[in-house]
Amino acid sequence: MEIANKDEIAIIGMAGRFPGANKVDSFWQNLRSGVESISFFTDEELISAGIDSALLNDPNYVKASGILENIDLFDAAFFGFSPREAEITDPQHRLFLECVWEALENAGYNCETYSGQISLFAGVAASTYLLSNLYSNQDLMESVDSYQILIGNDKDFLPTQVSYKLNLKGPSINVQTACSTSLVAVHLACQSLLNGESDIALAGGVSIAVPQKTGYHYQQGGILSPDGHCRAFDAQAQGTIGGNGLGVVVLKRLEDAIADGDFIYAVIKGSAVNNDGSLKIGYTAPSVDGQMEVILEALALAGVEPETITYVETHGTGTNLGDPIEIKALTQAFRTSTKQKQFCAIGSVKTNVGHLNIAAGVTGL
Repeated sequence: MEIANKDEIAIIGMAGRFPGANKVDSFWQNLRSGVESISFFTDEELISAGIDSALLNDPNYVKASGILENIDLFDAAFFGFSPREAEITDPQHRLFLECVWEALENAGYNCETYSGQISLFAGVAASTYLLSNLYSNQDLMESVDSYQILIGNDKDFLPTQVSYKLNLKGPSINVQTACSTSLVAVHLACQSLLNGESDIALAGGVSIAVPQKTGYHYQQGGILSPDGHCRAFDAQAQGTIGGNGLGVVVLKRLEDAIADGDFIYAVIKGSAVNNDGSLKIGYTAPSVDGQMEVILEALALAGVEPETITYVETHGTGTNLGDPIEIKALTQAFRTSTKQKQFCAIGSVKTNVGHLNIAAGVTGL
């Protein structure tokens, strides 16, 4: 019988929607095959999405993004939504609810019959659906309770709305730390399991901007790519590109997962969170020292030696500023205990699907 470390966490279920892949399995196949899932739009598509035709001839307007299919579809009756209630609910909230259900199903658990505490730690991007679809339709806005619109669109209510619909009775916590949100959610979920307040913990994030078929303005010196491609750690790297997506993982204490016979996708041996303070070039740029320290802390908590690591999934946005800082921080962290070189691969899913904002971390995971 395998004996589990008391502080290790098992990933026992997962679900997600990503550009070019409406489930985790097809996303993995795309990654294995080196498929770039960025969509490039025709002028006709952009005009029909409501984009100002004057933008289309601007050489700095890049007609690309990472988009999801079928974001307008939702099984309202299954989750106890009336048609009107579904209509005024942000697709981010709708799809995340579906993914939480799918993730629990993938783990083999029915939230209606499970007797333990199931918690949820999650974050969502601001509701562009409210601004672009609801706010402009004043007749609709006046025909429904404004409080219902708030619940269905405000980022504060995502986790508790899901917990209400699925009868999850553990902690239900909204997490907001920009593009680290869904990984911080995973860290907090692990802590909740380790301190005994949860028996199963769900963690993830969602980011879907509407309308989806829109380009972006490239600005020299900015973080965005001039051609719609993200080339992390590449000599030709020129910036990143945005995208839409969501992901959820189901977590359990490893010893419990083994005892319960759960399918185990992976084991989280340790995690750490910190912050740079003011010791960096500017607010949007990370610091080498801060990153190095959090890597070392995670390694120490996990009891893992750097030279035993063969792959690092990085933040890797493909920017001239961020990527070198990340590599330098990793190098310095590894150098504290090994002088070996070229034993650890690096990668970033952003080269395949773009930067998924709030969902970027869990997508990498």
